This record gives sequence, structure tokens and C-alpha cells, in this order.
Amino acid sequence: MSKKNTPVFLQNLFIELPRPLKKTFVLVVDGLLILLATWLAFSLRLDSWILPKDSQYWAYYLALLFSLPTFIAFRLYKAIFRYAGQFTIIAIAKSSFFYGIALFITLNLFFKPEEIPRSISIIQPILAFLLVSASRFSARFLLGQVYRNIFAYQKRPKVLIYGAGQSGRQAAYSIRAAETMTVIGFIDDNKILQGGMIDGLKVYGANQLLRLKEVAGVTDVLLALPSIRRSRRSEILAELSRHHVHVRSVPNLADFADGTLHLSDLREVDIDDLLGRDVALALDTNDALHEGKVVLVSGAGGSIGSELCRQIILLRPEKLVLLDHSEFNLYAIEQELSDLIKQKDLKINIVPKLASVLDQKNLFDILKLEKVQIIYHAAAYKHVPLVESNIATSINNNVWGTLHLAKIAHELEVEKFILISTDKAVRPTNVMGASKRIAEMILQALADRSSRTCFSMVRFGNVLGSSGSVIPLFRKQIQDGGPITLTDPEVTRYFMTIPEAAQLVLQAARMSQGGEVFILDMGKPVKILDLAKKLIELSGLSLRDEENLHGDIEIQVTGLRPGEKLYEELLIGDNPEPTNHSRIMMAKESYVSWGQLEILLTELNNVLLANDHMIIKKQLSRIVIGYNASV
Repeated sequence: MSKKNTPVFLQNLFIELPRPLKKTFVLVVDGLLILLATWLAFSLRLDSWILPKDSQYWAYYLALLFSLPTFIAFRLYKAIFRYAGQFTIIAIAKSSFFYGIALFITLNLFFKPEEIPRSISIIQPILAFLLVSASRFSARFLLGQVYRNIFAYQKRPKVLIYGAGQSGRQAAYSIRAAETMTVIGFIDDNKILQGGMIDGLKVYGANQLLRLKEVAGVTDVLLALPSIRRSRRSEILAELSRHHVHVRSVPNLADFADGTLHLSDLREVDIDDLLGRDVALALDTNDALHEGKVVLVSGAGGSIGSELCRQIILLRPEKLVLLDHSEFNLYAIEQELSDLIKQKDLKINIVPKLASVLDQKNLFDILKLEKVQIIYHAAAYKHVPLVESNIATSINNNVWGTLHLAKIAHELEVEKFILISTDKAVRPTNVMGASKRIAEMILQALADRSSRTCFSMVRFGNVLGSSGSVIPLFRKQIQDGGPITLTDPEVTRYFMTIPEAAQLVLQAARMSQGGEVFILDMGKPVKILDLAKKLIELSGLSLRDEENLHGDIEIQVTGLRPGEKLYEELLIGDNPEPTNHSRIMMAKESYVSWGQLEILLTELNNVLLANDHMIIKKQLSRIVIGYNASV
């Protein structure tokens, strides 16, 4: 415990005493208080601070003789002192009254008033009552606070801080100031530091964690490793996950004005740390493509759209037009960007537009009025089960929304149009993927026509932390005590962080010449079952399965949802071409001409009006190669 709330030595000693010794101690204290009350009674009665003499000693002896047995008889020493209350005071009052009667009778029978004034036998019990009552309430206050401190101390998470550098030391200091956790020590990979002491805390090696968990009750490990490579961070997390401790990250302590670190300030481990991808991307702000231009982002309030906006303003466009049909999302991203522009002292005009990509006239007016030069089209319905249940609405948004925006861009000779696509567009098994593939085909067909607009698209897999991502769902299920629901134990997915995806989209836009399908390097596919297990372990919990029936969190397999794949692909064809960026590839994929596509889209529009799901799916299979309407 910190110095601020640490009880004094005698308080701790008293709490740790066996109960018979505690009773004896209190009995002695009461005896001293009886003697004090007798002395005060004489001093008050004689109006002078005097020491006892001659026969006055008998008043002291008799007060002890009558009071302590009476206190015992009234069970004063059976009470738990830190819970002293009304009934304790009543008991003290009764015992003081009865022993006071005995004292009055005895002193008046055997002693003359000149020797011991008669009023002593009245004043003394009253003073004794007040002093003993005060002692009980003092004990209640002091011991109650001590017990509360001890219980609070015992309930605090016992933490180790991984990293004994400046960040770790600062975290330890702040945690001690906040008093919400108990720091056991540091873990550090530097063997020179291991075994030493820093600010009174010992530095351990990672191989000592299991012993510390058993001996010291360590429940949490806080990562204070701000500059470590992500691949090394992933290795550390893999090691920690075996010990079933709750692993979290320490934020930048400069963000906290009071300099204290509370439990609520800690961050759960970024899932991208588990993937171990070292993302060494630096945004090139010397950007001729965006600088001084008017850029529009559709779906600007979404997870990908908003990150694109954050990074685009660092490229110093003249104007950034935010297009979104959600009032809340549009307001949130406008406020965030406005604050960021003030912080960076940038001169960029932010223009929020509450509009739907299905409103052709409004789109035309916006693009013409604002003189848009570059478009990033991120607006789409992308949640597979929801799209599967709302086929007509979703196709209208994903297909016709893209068609309207692309045709207006073509008509107004917008310089560049970049579509944000998905790996689900490759040999799709669901309506969402098929609709995004048609959106790609629209851009490919328009690019094939003589056009001053450069149409291209960027295709990538799942983005960590985006809306509809499985990671927030798993974390909530763990927080609720489980179970984690998994559609199939063999499901794999590609993952990428939102900032990385947005940066690569901007890089691809610079390279685009027209008609390209850019494919981002997503690394190796990740098995979702393994991801779920790691999240359980890094929450300090254990998996409940046939091998561990008493585990904390169960994983339930629910079966693949309509339109869901076991694994995703990024290429329709083979042999993607490299680009001048190591994490961006380019594919030249087959498509149909604009004339043919217009006919197919007209037929699709006709069946959409009937809103018959099976007929719509059959029409999709006629347009999109690889889409099977029966899946």
C-alpha cells in the first residue's frame, strides 16, 4: 500500500493479534480509562489538577473493582470493535450506571465527605461512560478504515509491468499514485537489469512469470513497450498467453493531466499485435496527387472512409468533401477533422454533405458545385448476413450507388475515381461479394471507354476494428462470460489494420493509370479459432473444452452463415503483377464491355423491382463469374 493510506504499525499489529489478546488489550485500556475518569472527577470536583493521596486511592481501586467486572458481565468484550454502534453504547451506559450505583453506595458508607466527596461517585461513572464510548468509536473509525484499506489492497489486481524503461517506470509511479492496482515488479528482456531493483521494485525475467503468478498472485501484465517491433511484440504475447494472465497495454501517460493511471485507462491488446505484422509505412506528405486538390470521400463516416479522411488532410488538399448518409457519423468525423486541422495548423476547407449515393441529382450538384477532382468511394453495405437478408436494398446501394457516382465522375471529368473493394468479390458466395464485384466491373468497363477519368479499384480483406469486425464481438462475448460463437473451426481470414489499409489505398491511387485492380498484401491468412483462443488467454481466462471442463470461456460452433466462405481469396485470375510498392500488387482481370454490362444491369434492375431473392441471385450469377445462386 502507498504511504498515503498505510496504517501505523500499532494498528496493523492490533489487527493481526489473536482475539483473546485483543480482548485483554482492550480490558487494560478500559482500566486506564477508568483511572483517568477518576482523576478527572477529583480534579473537576476540587477545581485543581491534583494527584491522589491518602484515602483517595480507594476511589481508584473501587472504580476498577466495580467497573471491569460489570463491563465483562454486560458482554462489552464480545463485540467486534470495528463494528461498535448503538448497542455497544447502550451496554456501556448500563454497565456505567450499575457500577456507579455500587461505587456511590460503597464510598458513602465507608468514607467521609472530607476524604472523598460524594459527587465523585456521580461524576466518575459519567466520565467513564464518555471515555469508554469515545474509545469504541475511535476503534470503529480507525480499525474500520484499516480493514477497508486491507480489503481494498487484497482486491486490487496484482500487476507486472513488461518493460523497465522510462515508459514502464512512469507507469509504475502513476499506478502507485492512483492506488487501483498493486505493482509487484517489472519484467524485462535485458539480462543486465534482471535481479536488480528499480524504484523499490524488482526486475524479473519472463521465465519467472509462472512462479510469480503462484507466489505473488499476479493477475495482470501491462505492456510498456512503446518502441518495440510488432513482430517482437507478437512473440511476447504468444509467450504470455500460455500463463493465462490478463495482458493490456499502457497508454501514453502524457495524455493524463493528473499523472495517474487507472484501470479504465488501460487498453486491451491490439489484435494486430497478435498478427505480428511490422507495418513500416511512412505517409509521404510531399504528394502532388492530393495537394491543392478537391477530394471527395463517400462513406466518410465509416471505418475505412474516416481513416482515409484523417490521412488525406495530412496531404494538404484544398478541400475535403465528406459524403455520408448517416447524420451522426458525418457529424463525428467533421468534428474530429476540424480539431485535427486546428492542431496541425492546416488550411483545408471541410465540407460535410449529408447525402445518399442513390440520389443522382444531389450527387451531380455536389460534384459540380465543389469542383471535385478525386473521389474515394468507400460507401457500401458490407455486413454479409445483413446484406443476404436485404438483397434489393444492398444491391441498390452497392451497385447503383457506384454506377451513379462513377457516371457523374465520368461526365464531369473528375481526375481519379478509386473504389474501395473487398476480397469477398473474388468468386463470391454471397450477395455482398457479388455486388462489389459488379461495382468493380462497372469501373473496369468505364475505364475501357475513352474517358478523362482514371478509374481504378483497391481490393483487400478484413480490416481490424472496422464496423462488423469479429474482434469487438469476441471481446464483448468474453466480457459477458462467453460463449464465443464461431461459425466453423476451419474458417480463415486475411486481416489488416485500418491505418495500413488507408495508406496503401492512397499509395495505389498515385500509381493508378486506369482499369487496374490493386491488391494489397494481407500477409498470411489467420485461423479465426486460433484468434479466439488467443483473446481468451490474453484476457487472463482459460478455454473451456473437453480437456478442461472447468475452464472459463467456451467456444461454440454455430455453422457457416448464408453466403459465408471458409476462406477468402484476393485474385480471380493468376500471376498478379508487382508494382513499385512491395505491399501492393496489380491484377489485370477479365471484364465485360460497357455495352454488354448495361444490358445485364438493366435486366438486374428489372428483377430487383420484383424483389424475388432467388431470381435476383440467378441474375447475379449471370453477371458475376463464380457466383453460385444456390449457395
